[in-house]
Amino acid sequence: MAPHPARQPTRPTFGWDNLSGPRDAGLPAVDDLPHRRRLTSGRAALFAAMRALGIGPGDTVLAPSYHCPTMIAPLRAAGAAVQFYPLGPDGLPALDEIAPAPGAKAIVVAQLFGLPRSLAGVRAWCDARGLALVEDCAHAFFGQAGERPIGHWGDLATASLTKFFPVPEGGLLAAATPLPAQALRPAGAKAQVKAWVDLLERGSEQSRLTGLNTPLRALFRLKNGPPRPASGGAPAELDEAGFMADCDLARIESAPTALARHLFAGLPRGRIVARRRAHYEALHRLTQALPGARALLGPLPAQAAPYAMPLWVDEPEPAYAALRAAGCAVFRWDRVWPGVPDFDDDHGRRWRTHVLQLLCHQDLTEPMLARTAEVLTRTLTR
Repeated sequence: MAPHPARQPTRPTFGWDNLSGPRDAGLPAVDDLPHRRRLTSGRAALFAAMRALGIGPGDTVLAPSYHCPTMIAPLRAAGAAVQFYPLGPDGLPALDEIAPAPGAKAIVVAQLFGLPRSLAGVRAWCDARGLALVEDCAHAFFGQAGERPIGHWGDLATASLTKFFPVPEGGLLAAATPLPAQALRPAGAKAQVKAWVDLLERGSEQSRLTGLNTPLRALFRLKNGPPRPASGGAPAELDEAGFMADCDLARIESAPTALARHLFAGLPRGRIVARRRAHYEALHRLTQALPGARALLGPLPAQAAPYAMPLWVDEPEPAYAALRAAGCAVFRWDRVWPGVPDFDDDHGRRWRTHVLQLLCHQDLTEPMLARTAEVLTRTLTR
């Protein structure tokens, strides 16, 4: 058996085992909503949401202080001003601290980490103020969000398919009511070929295509040439133009490739949910006794298919650096969009550095999870 590659995959990776298992996820899903539009990414879905709501220059959209820059870039690409808001300890908007600007038209609320929460309070707050609610389900494609299924609180729901499915690209805009028309550029021949190349290259890198891994790796070595040295040092500080360029919005108004559409429609879903739940529970168990660390939101809820297990670490820098150096599947949202205020008692501000998102997608393995726990244990118990 081929050894595990040095770097763990940070997203689902296609392999033969993706083709087996129960077709039904056993949980509600964003695409249960009756009106859906497939797009190229979660960024494209948020941009399409802005278009569907008629939001453009002169309008304001509320967004959380704790975010990935790819949440903010499509709002700005639509021409909206962004008003940031603080988060409470549950990761939901601190509603008592938010005074919407006069031109505010919508609020984006994320279902963080794939641990869905009821948005009943947010829904009532929006209705009282005439604001549209965009439920960002990039982290939570499956699950029950309190009294409603995931995606069913928002006027619109957006999702990132690459975080849950082994597809080369994909996003989803969904709603309970008909969506306005949106003209999408068809995916050209270059994009169609690139989708296949990306799928096979990632799969062979992770030894997931038994019988094809060795020849494919040799082929891609020829294509890519010698490995490039890793860039050292901390990432450069970016202004808004830099963030916009870094977020790659080139195909936000394009249709997804045929390969992405067919994989999303045809792959069984039961394995996705079962393995994500098992991986969260394993990470929760393996990190429970770590000094100076705790599972941010506790044990796994009964009706959730998690994206990550968020781990609060009191002294995060050594642990995060060690995990990244070891190639573990971990993220941290420490890149802040320019202009985010320093709110008093904003949990989002503290989470940027202290919360490590330990990924638990279905194509990680038990040895990979154990490696993550081992690095954390070694670092935090020194």
